Amino acid sequence: MSQSKTQTSDYLFEASWEVCNKVGGIYTVLASKAKSLKQTYGEHLVFIGPDVWKTTESPWFIQDYELLADWKEYTHKHDALKLRIGRWDIEGQPIVILVDFQDFFLRKEEIYAEMWEDFQVDSLFAYGDYDESCMFAYSTGCVIKSFYEFHGLINNNVIAHFDEWMLGMGLLYVKHFLPQVATVFTTHATSIGRSIAGNNKPLYNYLQAYNGDQMARELNMVAKHSIEKTAAQHADCFTTVSDITATECAQLLERRPIVTPNGFEQDLIPKGKEYIRKRKEARSALINVAEKLVGHEIEEDAVLVATSGRYEYKNKGIDVFIEALNKLRHIKQLKKDVVAFIMVPAWMKEPRADLVERLSHKTVHGPLDHPFLTHWLHNLHEDNVLRQMAALGFQNSPDDRVKLIFVPSYLTGEDGVFNKTYYDLLIGMDVTAFPSYYEPWGYT
Repeated sequence: MSQSKTQTSDYLFEASWEVCNKVGGIYTVLASKAKSLKQTYGEHLVFIGPDVWKTTESPWFIQDYELLADWKEYTHKHDALKLRIGRWDIEGQPIVILVDFQDFFLRKEEIYAEMWEDFQVDSLFAYGDYDESCMFAYSTGCVIKSFYEFHGLINNNVIAHFDEWMLGMGLLYVKHFLPQVATVFTTHATSIGRSIAGNNKPLYNYLQAYNGDQMARELNMVAKHSIEKTAAQHADCFTTVSDITATECAQLLERRPIVTPNGFEQDLIPKGKEYIRKRKEARSALINVAEKLVGHEIEEDAVLVATSGRYEYKNKGIDVFIEALNKLRHIKQLKKDVVAFIMVPAWMKEPRADLVERLSHKTVHGPLDHPFLTHWLHNLHEDNVLRQMAALGFQNSPDDRVKLIFVPSYLTGEDGVFNKTYYDLLIGMDVTAFPSYYEPWGYT
């Protein structure tokens, strides 16, 4: 066997809650590496994601009824797996299997008992998204086992890669039933570390004093911590995205992972004339939306600033970002307009019809109600961003050099206001700021 053959497997499966399902930064991590992986593995690269699309279709999934049709029919009859197979609509268009895992809830107690007996995973005090995540994870293990056996891969080198605690039971299933398959577990942040920080406890200064199991009991995180720690310790290869998170894992999960920094394809950022064109379009779209919200003109050379990420108000430093802008707007020497955008998906209800109607007009007079919000929220009066802005007295008035705009929608290109993707808007920014307290520091 050649050296290159030893280092590259014949098949690679990767399972994640964010395959064809844009929830957070992990979607970008997976999607951005698919092109390079496809060049290496071709049709032997298979992503597995949750089929959570009941009333609407995933905008990132292209169904192919002919793809792996024989196996799909077989596994439906013999394994009772409900699958949809197709392509992930990203560069490289890798094979993707979406799993309807609802039937696994009928076996939930049996599955949890199995995980306790085989691996001592403690699911007794599970709550929240634990059940849904684990039923999906277990189903991915079943998918890999069925695929492996149907296609007779016994003489092939196969890797099964699982992302985050949510997929831990999938890894443990493969370890138990397919021990010949190499397993990889990647944590992009630890569940207990995130919880420590989210509960306003000092994580980094006192990290060496924390015991993960003890903190899990104190913070009611026993189930999630248990599956994450067990998956990390049983995986053939355990990885994370940065040195700071590796240190966190070593302390809280009691195994030091290999650091594999997130990367992205070089063609993610356009070059030359294309860069100039897209940046001009993005700035025009951003300023146009801001002007229609606040009801007055904004300087063409205004400084555009953004933050983005998961809506973790303190962990991601959204509160610090707003406070910094509040201090900036009180600096009398400020000579330029500054327009700051908080691009953080929240409990969005719908795009604002009054704003959409205004966008077609060249000039407007007077601000809209809530002249800092692009999409209506279900919890308009309870939202942390809006409450802090109100408490600090943000008005977005003509006299304010600093304007603050909250964009609480996923920017997929079909949000109803900008109708551009996140990256097609990001290119128009002059500055981005990510004042996170808890942050694994992957590029997303």
